[in-house]
Parts: sequence; structure tokens; C-alpha cells
Amino acid sequence: MTASRVGTRRRTSAVVRAAASAGSDALPGRACGGAAGAVVSAGRSTLRGYTPPPRRGRSRGCAGLVSVTDSAERARITPICDGVHSGGVHRDPGRDEARHPLHPVPRRNATMHVNRPALPRPRGVLAATAGAALVAGLLVAPPALAEGDSPEPLGTATELGVEAPTPTDTLDAAETAVPGRWLVEVEGQPVLRGGNSSHNTRSQEQVQERAQSAQIELEVEETFVSGWNGMSVAMEDGDVDRLRAVQGVTAVYPVLEVPMPDPIDAEPDDRAGNAMTGVDQIQQVDGLTGEGVTVAVIDSGIDYNNPDLGGSGVDDEQADFPNDRVVGGYDFVGDDYDSRTGEDPVPDEFPDDCGGHGSHVAGIIGADGEVLGAAPDVDLMSYRVFGCEGSSSTDVILGAMEQAATDGVDVVNMSLGASFMTWQDYPTAQLTDSLTARGITVVISAGNEGAAGTFSSGAPGVASSAITVASVDSTQVRSPFATAAGSEIGYAEATGAPTTPTSGELALISAGEPGSEAAQACDPAAVTPADGSGQALLVERGVCSFYEKALAGQEAGYDAVILYDNAPGTLNPTVEGDPAITIPVVMAGQEDGLALQEALADGDVTWAWQEGTIVLDNPTAGMVSDFSSYGLTAELELTPDIAAPGGSIWSTLPLEQGGHGTKSGTSMAAPHVAGAAALMLQDSPDLAPLDVKTAMMNSADPLTWSLSPDAGLLEPVHRQGAGLLDMVGAVHSMTTVEQPTISLGEGEDGPTTVTFEVSNDSETEQTYQVGVRHGVATGPTTTDPEFYDAEGIAEPAASVLTVPAHGTSQLDVTLGEDFGEDGIIYGGWITLSGAEDDMVVPFAGLSGDYQALPVLDEAGLGLPALGVTDGDDGVLLDPEGGHTYTMEDGDVPYLAYFLAYPAERLEIRAYEVRADGALKIVNPSVGTIEATDHVGRSEEPEVFAWDGSFVLKNEKPRSAKNGTYVLEVAALRPLGDPENPEHWETVRTPQFSIDYANPRQPGQR
Repeated sequence: MTASRVGTRRRTSAVVRAAASAGSDALPGRACGGAAGAVVSAGRSTLRGYTPPPRRGRSRGCAGLVSVTDSAERARITPICDGVHSGGVHRDPGRDEARHPLHPVPRRNATMHVNRPALPRPRGVLAATAGAALVAGLLVAPPALAEGDSPEPLGTATELGVEAPTPTDTLDAAETAVPGRWLVEVEGQPVLRGGNSSHNTRSQEQVQERAQSAQIELEVEETFVSGWNGMSVAMEDGDVDRLRAVQGVTAVYPVLEVPMPDPIDAEPDDRAGNAMTGVDQIQQVDGLTGEGVTVAVIDSGIDYNNPDLGGSGVDDEQADFPNDRVVGGYDFVGDDYDSRTGEDPVPDEFPDDCGGHGSHVAGIIGADGEVLGAAPDVDLMSYRVFGCEGSSSTDVILGAMEQAATDGVDVVNMSLGASFMTWQDYPTAQLTDSLTARGITVVISAGNEGAAGTFSSGAPGVASSAITVASVDSTQVRSPFATAAGSEIGYAEATGAPTTPTSGELALISAGEPGSEAAQACDPAAVTPADGSGQALLVERGVCSFYEKALAGQEAGYDAVILYDNAPGTLNPTVEGDPAITIPVVMAGQEDGLALQEALADGDVTWAWQEGTIVLDNPTAGMVSDFSSYGLTAELELTPDIAAPGGSIWSTLPLEQGGHGTKSGTSMAAPHVAGAAALMLQDSPDLAPLDVKTAMMNSADPLTWSLSPDAGLLEPVHRQGAGLLDMVGAVHSMTTVEQPTISLGEGEDGPTTVTFEVSNDSETEQTYQVGVRHGVATGPTTTDPEFYDAEGIAEPAASVLTVPAHGTSQLDVTLGEDFGEDGIIYGGWITLSGAEDDMVVPFAGLSGDYQALPVLDEAGLGLPALGVTDGDDGVLLDPEGGHTYTMEDGDVPYLAYFLAYPAERLEIRAYEVRADGALKIVNPSVGTIEATDHVGRSEEPEVFAWDGSFVLKNEKPRSAKNGTYVLEVAALRPLGDPENPEHWETVRTPQFSIDYANPRQPGQR
């Protein structure tokens, strides 16, 4: 029996290697709340007349115990350190006790105490409005605020220019979960959360013994005790449900494939990112460089030969490791590892980088040379979890995370993840929370699935304690170019097309007038054929895929296709497909494309390829990148947390790839924040991870809505978090809102009141104007979300808040919605605007009833539906059914389905159709032929293949006999009650037949 998750590039990776030393539960590294390594004072300088302010470190001891009680009156006592806590109401994976699904209790987070004057802040692209006059007194009641208005539609994602996937009735049957590999969680707390390594090891051994007694054959690949208590095992997929029932097992998760993120090449101006966030001011004015702070890079390795990263400049894997900058690391996989092949990792002693991704990330954190990273004096540790190309797996990543904890690093950067796995109990997310409980700041990319819609982020970035980072486009872009109509036209080369030439001329031909169907070249028959004299086809973006446009131009005989955008911004198209594209395909900006159309209307235009690059102002500078993923988590917690430059970032590459280059992705945004965290830890070594996160989020600047910049609206909060990182504010703010974010959950029970505590560590009282700003709302469709100008209920109890010197004040805010519709994700920012600084607290929620939303979606294909093999790796949909399967050579029943939302549980059942039409369930002692808990939403249709087998409750294997059957898929809606029939959604397929080509099947009755 094979389950196939189609197209959901769920990123996770890794082979697990390290755990705590035998016989000791203490891990090397800094004590609770502290930072490893000495803090060395860097030289100070003065910039723009600013004088570096005095600074004083803060030390806050362990905070003992915090009790969190949910609305169902279930309490959980969790040990925390310096206020570090996983947040909200804890959900124990694999158990029935759980958070109440409606309103998670707001987290009471630790205060970051800052005692210094404030450096003037550079304002962000769109910052919170500054306060007006100061008002004496602690609180001033505001005028009555109106309740939320009805949402005003703004259009869908595709209507606003987001490229939509084209439905097809041929589906990819390739698997993205690693076949036959599972993560088994065992009872007992991990060491980093107060557990005992010997006890955990014994618990795992007992589970293995009980599984053996139950005749479950499994092979233990790796064991984990430090940050997550569990094992990576190899076993038959059909044994998963039986293993879940073994005493001591709390949950079983699939090992997920984690593709190496595929950043898009483009070239920006150097160092623009540091200026966007004020990192350059912190470096130059405050003299902070990250010295004494160790940052772990869990990625594809680091090219330690690169001079910008401490190397000699000689390309030799065995030279320069370790060096003064890359001070250590581990290779967990080896050059040839790719989780998709099923081969075991073959690590070596050199965590070098041949893929390029990890070196680029490391340079953004800490390069010092042609590239200047955010923290150019940090110590880097390289934890290699990817081979030269391909994918890793989540068990490998778990091992690297545990090794980083063992090594006592201060910051971990993970520019990777399993997209769409938005459940916070997935093991990589759990281990993230364990690292932060240990005092390690963990920074993770939000993901590059923005075009796929909401709930598209993934583990480990969905962890409550992580700093999860969205991407913002850089201010300038360096681009290859051509000349046409008297102008230099910068362009992006399409992935999947040949490299563009650096010389030669082509006559430019328009596919059609701008905005017309012809201009988009989606109908190959309507494309005017080329005349063979050397021509390029000018095509507008929209309606169909880039590949379809390129193929239409190629088949019409053109020598190149020049795409242009239908909206402002920079975009790197992909034209991979079969048949392959064999002509150059590039993409120009909207303004250049329309100018070329205008010139063509007046006469002939020649397109001339040029050598070299040009620097262009980026029209989308400071706006969220089009690829950046949306939240929420499956539990309706807000993600991402903050935004940083990630679109068009210049950084280091392996020497064999030229040493330097530009990439785009949230993979590039996360290391900027990791480097910024290192600066903060150099300044104040005793900052806890939550202190770092709170300071960054409090001082961030909310950003303009990227899909319609002139509308005067703000980007959805569940795509940007608090906003663009503002390091001057993060380092120098004297006031802290203890709670960095508010997750409201679903709105069925009405508004809730949240109490904020605001602390002032300065010598004078601080007065703030209290306000609310709303972001664009999305939903209820997840894949092509509708956008709304929607203001929920947001009622601060006061319009002015005064906080005494070295004191605290409280502020109540009532938040909620009354939209009258289920499934709209809404939110915004509570703003505190003062004379010296501004602060924001982002909030988000989902309107109505989460369990009323349809999980099973037809996806434009009439799903769920049966399918048949196409003889290759594809599946052809058979919506009418009636096919007879021989159960040989891939001719087995396929069930295609699409999950529009995360599912609490997914079950697949088979029924035999009797002669009288009655249905008899196959495997009545168990009830299902496949069952999975906590499934992420789909990006593309999922495919489940049934080979006719099932396992009885007494563990005996059986196969379905010849006959007529139907399949049934049942989804328990997220956070739903399995005992409530209204929370289940069930669909059955048409009938099909099984007629074995080989009648002797093992166990067949």
C-alpha cells in the first residue's frame, strides 16, 4: 500500500546524528539565558552626527514555572528559562488532550529591559503613525470605537496578477514523503526540556521490544533524546497504525522530503539589505559586529575556502577547515546524498558546500570581504544536511539540530522547511521549541510558496518560539540586459530555458495589444508564425503558465520569447516542461514591456542582446516578495513573525560557482535576521530567545500591500508578521510590550479581551498614543485567496498609555470580528506611538467557525476522484469510475484528493459492493486501509494508491478479493472533535472493479 503526496514540496530534511553524551543529561554550551563566548568590545565610530549611546547589559535568571490554562480548564505546568515558553496552550502530540480550538490563551512573555537613550530610528517603508501631544496621567479613555465593518472585496490573487496553476487531469504520482521512513515519538520529555537521557533511551528500547512482540518489523535508523524524544525507523507503511497503538508511542509522523530551496538568480546592488533594516547603522555607530557569538548554519554546507568566509581563495575541500570564521561543523550526508533516491547518507569530515545555498546564507549572516554580512565577526558552524543537489529529509535535520544544541551555539539559522506541514507538533517544530528553551535563538525562513495561497508555510518555521522570517524585495537589482527602442532593458532569465546570448539581434514582434487575449499567447493557434528571419516574440504575463507561453512561441518558430510583467515588480519565470524549451526566454518589467509595445505600434523594434549587467531601481523595493509564504499555522497561530530583505540579495557562493552571486528567497531573509540576532547578543549576552524576538517584533515597521501598492492598505499580517525589521529600534528601544504577538484563533465565540503589559526601563516616563492598524484580510479560499479591506473589532481600553520610569503599565484591548462569514483571516497591529519610539503588536484570527470550512476541495478537477496509471509516473483521472484494475504493473486504484485546509485526521476506507448494491466495509476490525493524523493542506492534488492490501486487527495481512468496490476519503476538520459527526467531511468514489491478472495473491480470501 503506497500513499503518494503529489506536488506538496514539503520541505524537511536530515539524517540525525548527535545526541547528548552517554551518562550525562547536561549539554555543553551556555547556561540558561546566557550566551556562549566572551563579548569583546568593538571600536566605536560616529555616523551622520549620531553619538553612540551608553549601553548596559541585562541579566535575567531562570523564571521557574509558568502555569498556562486553556479555556477548557486544562492546565499544563511547563518549566521555562528567562521567560522562554512554547506559548499558548500546549498540545501534547499524539494525545487526545488538546488546546481548546477557539481562543488560545495569550502568552505572557518576558520583558526585554533596555536602559539607554534611543538612537534615532530610520523609518520603514510604511511605519506606525507617530504620536501627537503627550497626555498626563496613566490612561485616557478613548472615544467609542466602531465595531468591524463588513469586508470589502478587493479581488482574488489571480485577478491581482498572481500566477495561477493550470489544472490538469494527469497527475504526478511521485512521492514527497520518504517511502518507508517514519518518525516515532515516545513518551517522556527530551533532555532540553528537563528529561533524562537514560530514561528516554530505555523508553525507546521498550517501544522496540513491544513492537517486536506485536510482530511489527522495524529498523531503527537514528535515535533522539536531547531536543525530541523519538526514533527514525524504516518499516512497512501498512504497519503504521499498529505501531501507533503500541504502549509508549505518542505519535508517528512521516519522514518528509525537504528539497534544497531553489532561490531565483538575479543581481542586486551590494549591501542594500543592511541599509534597509538599519543593520549598517548598528555596525557603524554602535560598533557591533557579532564578535563572540556563534551561529549555526543548518544547510548545504559552507565553502570555507571563500576569502569572504575566512578561506585562502584556493578551491580545496580539505584546506581551510576549520578557519577563523568557519570554526567547526559536521557533514551529515555527503556529496551524493538525495533523499529521493532512497540511498543512505555517506557523510565525510568536511562540511563543504557544492550546492551553493548554504554559502549564500552564511555570507548574509557573516561574510567580511566583497560581501559584508549583517554580523561580519560571528563564528560560523556548518551543519551540512544537503548533498550537492536534490533533497534532504526531516530525520537528517533533526540530527543537525540536536548537534547544534550539543555544541552550545547561540543562534541557529535554518533556511529550509517542509512547506504546508503547518502543524506545530511536527518533530522539527517541537525540537525548535526545545532549542529555544535551552536559550538558543532559532531563526527560520517562512517558505517560498506565496503563489500557493494561505496555510502554505511549514515546519520547523511554524514553531511558536521560532523567529520566522518573510522576504522583502531589495532596493536595487543588478540584471543582465538588452537594448531595444533606444533603452536598456533589464531582464530575468527563465529557469528551464537556454542561457541567453551576449550578442546578436532579433526583430521584436508583438503577440498582441496589451491586455488582449492575443498578447498573452495562451492559444498557440492564434500566435502569428515567425518568418524565419530571426525574430523574438513579445508576450504579456497572465492567464496561462510561462511554459505554455514559451512553448507557443517556440512552436511558432521564434528564436526567443520576451515576456513582460502585468504588474510592477521583478519576477523570475520557470519554463520547465516536456517538450523542453530550446530558445532563450526572459522576463522584463511591466514598464519596459509597455514601452516596447508602444514603440512597436510606431514601427519596427530590434532586440539586441548585450554583455554585462546594469543596476536598476527595484519598483517593489521594501514590499513583501511575491514568493513569500502566507500563514497561519494549522492551530491558527500567527506566522511569520517578521520580514527582512530576501528578494535579490548579493552574497557569497562556492569558489567553483564564481565566489559571489545573487539569489532570492525567504532563505535569504532568515540569515539577515540571524545576523541581526547575533548583533543583539553581542550587545547583551544574557538576552533570552524570546527577548530577541520581542524586541525585533515590537520595533518593526508594517509594510504596504504588495499586490496593490497604491491602494493605501497594508500587507496581510499573516504574510509579514510585525513588519520590516528595524534594528535601531530593536537595539535601542527603552520600552517593551511583553507580548510580541496575539493569535485570536477562530471567532465563533465572539471577541476576546487581551491584557498587555508594557515595561519602561528608561529614567523618564513614556507616553504613547494607542491606535490600531488593519492589514488586508484573505479568504476563505486558500489556494486562490480572496482579498478584503476588512477591519475586525479592535477596541483599546484607552487612547493614551503612560508608563512610569522603571515601571510597567497595563492596557486592555478587545479583539475579534463580526463578519458573518467563516474562514476570513484578518488582523493588524496594535500601535503605541511615542515621542522617541513607536511599537507594534501584530494580531490575527480566523472569522467564524474553523470546523465549518470544507476541507475536501474539487480543485477544478472534480476531486476526490479515481485514477488510472498512464504507464509512466503519472495518473489519469477517471471521474466516472467503472475501470477494472488488474493489480499488476501499476494498474491499481488511485484516489486523487485535495485538502483545502489542514486536516486533523485523514482516513481512507474501502467498501465491497455486494450484488444487492449494499456496501460491506473492507477490514471491519480496523475500519480503514489508511489513516494519518495532522495532515497539511495540499498545494497540488494528492494521490493515494491502493494495492488491495490491508492488515487485520490481529495483525494478519490480507488482500481484497476480486469484485466491485468504492473508496471513501474522510477528513476531520482542523481542531475538530472526532466524536462530532459534523466535524467530519466524507466523499465516496464511483464504483470500480478488481480482477487480478495473477489470481494467487498473498492472504487473498
